[in-house]
Amino acid sequence: MTTDSGPLAGVTVVAIEQAVSAPLCTRTLGDFGARVIKVENPAGGDFARHYDDVVGGLGAHFVWVNRGKESVALDLKSPAGMAVLHRLLQHADVLVSNLTPGTTAKLGLAPADLEVLHPGLIAVEIDGYGPGGPLSHKRAYDLLVQAESGACSVTGQAGAPAKPGPPVADICSGLYAALSVLALLYGKGRGCPPSSVAVSLFDTMTELMGYPLTYTRHSGVEQQPLGMSSPAVSPYGAYRTADGRTVVLGTTNDREWRRLATELLGRPDLADDVRFAVNSGRVEHRAVLDTEIAAWCLRHDLADIQERADAAGIGNSRYNTTKDVLVHPHLAARGRWRDIDTPAGPVPALLPPPVIAGFDPPMGAVPALGAHTDAVLAELGLSGAEIAALREQGAVG
Repeated sequence: MTTDSGPLAGVTVVAIEQAVSAPLCTRTLGDFGARVIKVENPAGGDFARHYDDVVGGLGAHFVWVNRGKESVALDLKSPAGMAVLHRLLQHADVLVSNLTPGTTAKLGLAPADLEVLHPGLIAVEIDGYGPGGPLSHKRAYDLLVQAESGACSVTGQAGAPAKPGPPVADICSGLYAALSVLALLYGKGRGCPPSSVAVSLFDTMTELMGYPLTYTRHSGVEQQPLGMSSPAVSPYGAYRTADGRTVVLGTTNDREWRRLATELLGRPDLADDVRFAVNSGRVEHRAVLDTEIAAWCLRHDLADIQERADAAGIGNSRYNTTKDVLVHPHLAARGRWRDIDTPAGPVPALLPPPVIAGFDPPMGAVPALGAHTDAVLAELGLSGAEIAALREQGAVG
C-alpha cells in the first residue's frame, strides 16, 4: 500500500474523517505523496459530500479537501466492518480521525487500544476542546469554536462581531495535525517510538489568538475589531478610489510611514508631525491619518495609486471578490490551477502552497463514495466471494 513519488512516498494514511479539519490534514499528507485511504459510512459517506451540490452535484467543501484519496465504504458499527478496518490498520502508518467526542473509545480505537492492537501506528485525533475540561463533551464546529475562543470578538466592526470567512479553526487544526504527523514520522525514522497526537480546535484557535490575548493580558484593554485594518499598526487599511475600486495600503514601520506620507501623499508635514512619529502614536491618532489617506485615494484611480505605491516601496493590494480571484492574473501566470478528476468530470483546483523543487504534486481524483472498496479489500487478501458476502451483510458498500 504505497505511492511511488514524493517525500511521503511509501506512507499509508487511513482516515476516518468528516467535514474539513481531518480531511485537510490527510489531503495535505497526500499532497506530499502519501497514500490516503478514506473510510466512509456506506450510508451517505462524509457528510460534507452533501453540504451543497454546486460542483456538478458534488459539495464544494468535499471537492476542496478530498482530492487524491481512495474511498472505502465500511460500516464501523458492524463487527465485520471493524474487522476489515483493523486489517487496513495492520498495513497503515497513520490513522487520522475527527469523530464526535468519545466515539473512537467506543469503537476501540482510542490511543491505548491502538498501542496494543497496532504498535507502530501513529494515531491522530482532532476534536473540539481536548480532554479533561468542562467543554470536552461538546460538539464543536468552526463557528462555535471561533466564538468560544474570542476570534469573533476581534473580527468585523466594533459592536458587530463576525466570523472570519474561511473556516480557520478547521483549517489550522488540520495543518497542525499534518505537521505533527510529519514530526512523528521523522522521529520514527530515527528510532523514536511512535506516539499518538491530539489536536483540538479550541487549542488551535487560542494559539491563533496569541497577539490579542497577550495584548489584553498586559494592558487590560480588549482591542476592538477594525474591519479591514489592524489594531496593531497604522496606517493599515482599505480606501475607496476615484474609479470606485478599493485599494489596501499597509505600513509596518516608521520608515515606511515616512515614505507613504512624503512620496505617496506628498505630505511631508504629516511625516514631521510628532503625533505620527512612531507607530503607537499613529495607532492613537488612526482616525486623523485614515481621513487624510482616504481623501487622497478618492482623487486617484486604483492603478495610479498602486503604481505610485510600488515606486515608493509601500505595501499595497486591491480588494478582490472570489470571482476576481478565480481569474487572477498572478495565479494564471504562475500556472497555479490544475484540472482534477471528480465523479462529475474534471474541475480546476489550486496546487498546494508548498513548491518543492523536482516534485509535482499528484493532484489525484476526488473519489466517489466506496469507489475503491473492492480494490483495497482485494489488496488485503479478501476474495471476490468474501467481499460479496460482506456487501450482502451491509458491512461494506
